[in-house]
Amino acid sequence: MGRRRFLRAGAALAVAAPFAVMAAGCSAEEDPLAAQARAGDNKNYIAGDGSVTEYAASERGEPVQLSARLFDGTEVSSADWAGDVVVLNFWYAACAPCRKEAPDLVDLHGQFEAEGARFYGVNIRDERQTAEAFERTFNIPYPSINDRDGGVLLSMTSYVPPQAVPTTLVLDREGRVAARILGLADKGTLKALITDALAA
Repeated sequence: MGRRRFLRAGAALAVAAPFAVMAAGCSAEEDPLAAQARAGDNKNYIAGDGSVTEYAASERGEPVQLSARLFDGTEVSSADWAGDVVVLNFWYAACAPCRKEAPDLVDLHGQFEAEGARFYGVNIRDERQTAEAFERTFNIPYPSINDRDGGVLLSMTSYVPPQAVPTTLVLDREGRVAARILGLADKGTLKALITDALAA
């Protein structure tokens, strides 16, 4: 396969459930997060180690196709993002690394919003009140998708499995996955990934 660059952003986080993180090319049936989404239970999710995968333009496959509902009831679709760089951050309120990275995501949103980068949270677990309390605590300025039913999570396995919480995806202007961070996102690394996607 072409160029992929793997980085580590610190020591591995403790695994929150007795599952092993699968390889990036796993199918939906093999991906542990997808399996839990299908099961619909409330087991803890797998924590990533901060590793980063960048995908060369020739390896990015098809544009992401999804539609979902924000916590305020607004419908959102990948069709709305045409021409924009998009950052998707998979999270839930009790996730310790999600809480740790939240201020950095807020800051990066402030830096890049005017340049045409959209940010969306994808909340995989919480009721609206819990999610909104988290957003108030950390002054999150961008919206989050309510994905308690696992619809977005499952749809993403067709492109690149999230596999861990948090996971942050950067989509290029064509809607293709340009990069993935499994686990806590290092601010400098994510900034560089967004900058690269905007410059392309």
